[in-house]
Amino acid sequence: MRKLDRLGLVLGEGRAILQEAGIESAALDARLLLQAAVDLEHGDLLVSLDRVPMEAELALYASYIARRMKHEPVSRILGYREFYGREFGINTHVLDPRPDSETLIDLALAKRGDDEANTIVDLGAGSGAIIVTLLAERPQWSGLALDCSPDALEVTLANAESHGVADRLTTLATSWWQDVAGRFDLIVSNPPYIPKAEIDTLSPDVKNYDPHLALAGGKDGLDAYRAVAMGADQHLKQGGLVLLEIGAGQQQEVVGIWAKHNFKLIDSRQDLGGHVRALAFSRA
Repeated sequence: MRKLDRLGLVLGEGRAILQEAGIESAALDARLLLQAAVDLEHGDLLVSLDRVPMEAELALYASYIARRMKHEPVSRILGYREFYGREFGINTHVLDPRPDSETLIDLALAKRGDDEANTIVDLGAGSGAIIVTLLAERPQWSGLALDCSPDALEVTLANAESHGVADRLTTLATSWWQDVAGRFDLIVSNPPYIPKAEIDTLSPDVKNYDPHLALAGGKDGLDAYRAVAMGADQHLKQGGLVLLEIGAGQQQEVVGIWAKHNFKLIDSRQDLGGHVRALAFSRA
């Protein structure tokens, strides 16, 4: 990146570099990265475009642009992602939370009000975006976050502390239901659901930076749903619900898996793209 003497020129240069690299969201990404490099909010940046940047700011911005040119997501460069109106820290050990997963939050909140104390278990918690958000939205709830990666659970706990819900959250490093005791009012999960053969077809932003453990769902993408269904009945309280995120077009197969375990579909939610993304089950 050339040495430029105004933030407005620096922003334009960053945008042009990203456009040339084939980054579709070049304009937005260049702005977000410049905001972070100079520590300004959007509105403050707009009225500061004539300011002369410091050398350290230019160097930091150049490093951000270089990383984005390699398709590293902006959220991973900055170390956080906004989810349901809150910032969640992320690193290489966890999936980058997507807006699609907010449909699971909407469905859970619609099914359970804030006037009763519910217990939740989140299988494959990752960054904790789902369970931490639910606990933050429902102050009377408490939960258990499960993940096979202890490193991922460190991120979960850090986000729980950041959002003031750590006193209502327990974490357990385990594979699905192994070593889990007790019953819960809500079972939630956003499990890996990409068929193994499709991993290499994903965008570089995803396949090169999200942990494959959090993406690959086996040959047909449904292994995790089978694993969760296997133990759901013995860990669900009477009248409890199971809430799952699914991949686009997987509804019929997932409903079939849960029907074999005596669960019925009672509700669903679509994402912004019009795909059914979240399913709610109760015992049949």
